[in-house]
Amino acid sequence: MKAKLERAIFLRSQNRLVESNSLLLELVKAHPENAVVHYQCAWSFDVLGKESDAVPYYEKAIALGLSGEDLEGALLGLGSTYRTLGNYERSKLTFEKGITLFPNNHALRVFYAMTLYNLNQPKQAMEILLNCLVETTSDEKVKQYKRAIQFYADKLDQVWE
Repeated sequence: MKAKLERAIFLRSQNRLVESNSLLLELVKAHPENAVVHYQCAWSFDVLGKESDAVPYYEKAIALGLSGEDLEGALLGLGSTYRTLGNYERSKLTFEKGITLFPNNHALRVFYAMTLYNLNQPKQAMEILLNCLVETTSDEKVKQYKRAIQFYADKLDQVWE
């Protein structure tokens, strides 16, 4: 199984997406209780642009006890997929779980901000994005204003006289 899984991941890296997906579907059939196989299969549907098909594989991977970096990736993938399908509340819950489990993952926060935007919560989305920006940038000009950006991040509607 390990060799086939590695082959499927390699095929995806070579942009041979349909072949990779076919191999992963075979692996899911042969190993229905393997969380990593389900996760990789979900990912393969996502890169094919078949988000609806990816969802049950992400959900099953997580339910089977996926852990570590794979769980981190699956929560990001599932949350993003829910968002692209218009299921914003499930996306929000998925990202909140991911942020709780992986608080240092800024990508989760950025995708969460997109979901908040879709839920008509632009102030919260901007606050998250601004904080991610100052926490991760290497741009000297932005870093120069880090304290000011952080100060204003949650005060975007406030006016001073």
